[in-house]
Amino acid sequence: MRVCRFRRAGVDRYALVEGEVLRPLTAAPWAGGLPEGPAVPLAEATLLAPVEPSKVVCVGRNYVAHARELGNEVPTTPLIFLKPSTSVIGPQDAIRCPEQSREVHHEGELGVVMGRTLTNASAAEARGAVFGYTCLNDVTARDIQREEKQFTRAKGFDTFCPVGPVVETAFDPLDASVACRVNGTERQRGYTRDMAFDVFALVAFISGVMTLLPGDVIATGTPEGVGPIRRGDWVEVEVPGIGVLRNPVT
Repeated sequence: MRVCRFRRAGVDRYALVEGEVLRPLTAAPWAGGLPEGPAVPLAEATLLAPVEPSKVVCVGRNYVAHARELGNEVPTTPLIFLKPSTSVIGPQDAIRCPEQSREVHHEGELGVVMGRTLTNASAAEARGAVFGYTCLNDVTARDIQREEKQFTRAKGFDTFCPVGPVVETAFDPLDASVACRVNGTERQRGYTRDMAFDVFALVAFISGVMTLLPGDVIATGTPEGVGPIRRGDWVEVEVPGIGVLRNPVT
């Protein structure tokens, strides 16, 4: 199952993606949405972020090479932080560089979308609570991050969390690649097998800290190769089996 959100004639809806056709749903599929109404040609719709999370939980330094490129050690327990829901944008939406920062970086990641409420779960229970997977860009004001002990301001600007283009349910998160390109040039490529903590261990750990709700998103960490993006650039995050998330920088 491939799920998206789309806008057509001023109306936003969830839909199943079937080739070049969208099958509108009555609600989000993790909320029991069912097909309703006529199909919509994909070419006539504007894709939105495929989720509307109550929160985005991010994991820092989860790839050894990325931790080292920034001069950090890999944490012995997952390092988590939050992005606000207001930072979420969809495919083709613009990443806006804030005036407060002179060094905005891309961070291509695999995103996890929750399908049901989860609290204090085991890794096996976490696996059963995941709905699917998406592409995510954990955009970061790196200069602000270096200046402050907390990540909130550096990670939380509006538009700093592109997500999409779809949520894919038939996907193996333990054997996947993540790539990021800027203006067509590859900057990052990593493999989820190199994570310090795998996807289901992360979901379980986070559920022991805060309750995860249906539609919440977990950003699982970024491979090495993070770097600057500037006004006029185009950024692509690709996870084979899910798709390519493209966003301009303004």
